[in-house]
Amino acid sequence: MAHIFITGNSSGLGHGFSRYYLARGDRVSGLSRRGCSDLDGDLHDMHCDLSDLESIASTLEVLLSGVTRLDLVILNAGMLGEIKDLHQTTMGELREIMDINVWSNKVILDWLLDRRVAVDQVVMISSGAAVNGNRGWGGYALSKAALNMLARLYAHEFPDSHLCALAPGLVDTAMQDYLCNEQRVDEQLYPTIVNLRTARGTEAMPGPDEAAAMMAALFPRLKQHPSGSFLDIRSL
Repeated sequence: MAHIFITGNSSGLGHGFSRYYLARGDRVSGLSRRGCSDLDGDLHDMHCDLSDLESIASTLEVLLSGVTRLDLVILNAGMLGEIKDLHQTTMGELREIMDINVWSNKVILDWLLDRRVAVDQVVMISSGAAVNGNRGWGGYALSKAALNMLARLYAHEFPDSHLCALAPGLVDTAMQDYLCNEQRVDEQLYPTIVNLRTARGTEAMPGPDEAAAMMAALFPRLKQHPSGSFLDIRSL
């Protein structure tokens, strides 16, 4: 039985990962805003607002009390923010996105190092937005680019672990409800949205359970690449 730690496991891809590993009989420890009490199995789940950086360490002290080893850490929690031009995005909005998508992960990794928890593999859920630079994806793209570098830098500090920033490809989550809403995102101004709307409902955009199972099956192959790499699931 493996011990898996997952952030943002109350919905979307994180929920899919939790369901997958619990079905295998693994132990899952999770942090999320809403929790996932709907799942059965060896689940240890605590509510935590990852934008409140000061609360993360104390929550981990309870959730992972007595834990000396984790087989897999999936740093999945994240927020998109609003699709709009960067000059229209306030510093407050950017700080919130960076806190959740980048700095909460630093707090978690620092806690694991400070508590000397042995970790076999860390997968940070990134995005193709980190390298595409498409109009409208400002705060999200900046945060995921920073996340990629976070993985590369921490790879030096986790010499006995394998770290990777991984873009999951298209996944049909609640994020798509916003992106595919024609009233909320103007595809004329932000044309990359057209690809998402075309893919939704097709095999090109699986649901979170299907995507999580597919990704989890590929996690062992990530170790064939140097620790700290940024990889895209579609190229594996």
